[in-house]
Amino acid sequence: MRLEVEISGKTYRSAAGGTHDVLAPLKFALQSGEVGVLIGPSGCGKSTMLRIILGLDHEFQGRIARPPEARIGMVFQEPRLLPWRSVEQNVRLAAPDVSDAKLSELFRILELDAHRSHFPGELSLGLARRVALARAFAVEPDLLVLDEPLASLDDALAGRLRDEIATLVARRPVMTLLVTHSLDDAIRLGDRLFILSPRPARIVQEVPIAVPRAERSEADLGRIRAELAAVQQLESK
Repeated sequence: MRLEVEISGKTYRSAAGGTHDVLAPLKFALQSGEVGVLIGPSGCGKSTMLRIILGLDHEFQGRIARPPEARIGMVFQEPRLLPWRSVEQNVRLAAPDVSDAKLSELFRILELDAHRSHFPGELSLGLARRVALARAFAVEPDLLVLDEPLASLDDALAGRLRDEIATLVARRPVMTLLVTHSLDDAIRLGDRLFILSPRPARIVQEVPIAVPRAERSEADLGRIRAELAAVQQLESK
């Protein structure tokens, strides 16, 4: 499995008739089992790029290549759960063929066992995010797209959920594309980081992380964090 993204441009036309460039030329690829992270300022075009990659926006210049049979799991910025369905029903609607054993294992990892029969209105934001993750992983995706999955969570909760995401990603070879504002999330979860410019977004730096995710020490994370800070400082000049 391989995802190839080659966008030469994306432009919006305003109601007044003017045009606005959202994406500048950019190019990258992901292999099966690899986690790529898009990091960029708010409004730079990250969500637009995801819509293009997912096939939800065809009005762009360029090419997106992914295996036609690839199963896609998506976690949006908002959990987007059906309020009239229970936690388990929300997950089974997305993955009707998921086995009881697979579902139980997902709920165990994501600490959802006690909430299977609860409805979205009874859940905290952190729990709702866990259900959205369970729904995405239950389809056994070949391509997993995570759009700010830890936004608006306190540091402790975000840390626990980040560890749960790392556990799930490590369990099977899946191409993962993560969008985040958090440098800490990026260096703990990513294999390659794509630093984006302000709108129109372009890749200003691609940063590979050689140390495997499971083996990164706090010293490794500190070194990577310092290297990225230096890159961002140079780009801001």
